[in-house]
Amino acid sequence: MEFERDKTFFTGRFKSVGFAFRGAIKLISTEHSIMVQTSAAVLLIIAGFYFDISHEEWLIQTLAIGLVLGIEGINTAVEKVADFIHPEFHERIGFIKDISAGAVFFAAMAAITIFCIIYIPRI
Repeated sequence: MEFERDKTFFTGRFKSVGFAFRGAIKLISTEHSIMVQTSAAVLLIIAGFYFDISHEEWLIQTLAIGLVLGIEGINTAVEKVADFIHPEFHERIGFIKDISAGAVFFAAMAAITIFCIIYIPRI
């Protein structure tokens, strides 16, 4: 089955945004790790208003939240593709999934460091 490409600039972009939005909703509504991280993001946004963080801190916090959620989304996609290709346990698939999870770990550690720098002095 071949998909026909939308050759118009604006309708093609709107469709792409729609697909991306639908993917974000699927991530938030079906993946427990994203649910937890989205909940943490909401709490940090509330904390940002409560502690009246600076404009620069908002920028950095927003970037950190986006980084973690984005990398987690990619990790989820890698895991889904790996499970689709090889549903049974396989050492090499496990290695790939571990590396993908490691990327989330690095992003999360950077975000935690940022949040500590922003909020510990205010507590």
